[in-house]
Parts: sequence; C-alpha cells; structure tokens
Amino acid sequence: MDPYKVLGVSPHATDEEVKAAYRDLARKYHPDNYQNNPLADLASEKMTEINQAYDQIMEMRRNGKHAGGSGSYRQSSAGSFADVRAMINTGRVAEAEEILRGTPQNRRDAEWYFLMGTIYYTRGWLDEAYRHFTTAVQMNPQNPEYAAALNRMAWQRGGGMNRPAGYPAAGGCTACDACSGLICADCCCECMGGDLIRCC
Repeated sequence: MDPYKVLGVSPHATDEEVKAAYRDLARKYHPDNYQNNPLADLASEKMTEINQAYDQIMEMRRNGKHAGGSGSYRQSSAGSFADVRAMINTGRVAEAEEILRGTPQNRRDAEWYFLMGTIYYTRGWLDEAYRHFTTAVQMNPQNPEYAAALNRMAWQRGGGMNRPAGYPAAGGCTACDACSGLICADCCCECMGGDLIRCC
C-alpha cells in the first residue's frame, strides 16, 4: 500500500505535514484509546500500518526518494541517542521521537527501545511503554537502567502493591547510577507509609 495514502498526505507534502498527519492518526488509533473495546484489534492493526507507513516515508526521504519535503528530517535524523536523552530531559519529546523514528530498523538496539519506551511513558501511553521497556531488557538484560524502568512499570501495572524487584527498602538505588537524569526521578521513587522516598 502507498504509505502516503495511509497517512492521507500527498507525496509532495513537506516533512512537517507528514509528521503532523502521522501524529493525528497515531492519537486517533492508539491502542490505549480502545481498551475493552471490540474495535481494539482493528485499531492495533491500523496503528501498525500507520507506523510502517511513516517509517517508510522517512526512510525514502533520507535516501532522497521523495517529491517534496523541507530536508529538515535528514538533518535531525543524524542526532545520536545522547541527543535524544537531552531532548527528553528538556521536554522536547516530539523532536526526540522524530530522531528515533528516523533510526533505521537495523540500528534499533536496546537503547532505542528504552528511549522510545520513555517517550511513550511521558505521553501516558503505558502499554506501549511497557512493551518497549520489555524489549530493551530482553535485548540487554544486564542494563540496570532498563531493568529499573521495566520494574517500575510492572509495579504500576500491578497496582503498586508490591515493591518491584531491585527496589531497595530505603537508601541507595543502584539503578540510578546509569539513569543520567532521564527518568530517574520517576523510576527511583516509591511510597512507603505515605512518605515519598527519593533515592537519587
């Protein structure tokens, strides 16, 4: 299927127009909007189609195979994962997502999945965040930062009744050593007896 038709834009659309169309469709069809809904499966399929179309368009444009576009995406896609972390830390989530989505499939490593999961978490798309954190941990099970993020989400999904594995009762938090300030404040906080304990 023509990826431009999937997003409902012209091949001559600018990069910004393509991104805007993608974001509108992603908000409309995101699975979190269809929980306990008989249309959930269809929405999930549509979301997959939208993501694939967007990735395909951006890949074509990076390779110069497009009729329009501002060229701004080519420049931003050169950003490193360190840039993505900095953007997330300063609230520039849309720009961070733009860089991540521009990463070729064969370069999407554990760090990519962790950062994309962080973006989903920031937006409140918890199911997607959990899936991405899970993939990051599966790809690099030795990384304490990824494990801390996944444990925190597992704790939240379980109602927050039990302390997730790897969370100390008090004091130091080993996972925070690698946080670099990204989601440390969230991942490394817990409520015990009504008292907020911050370990980083």
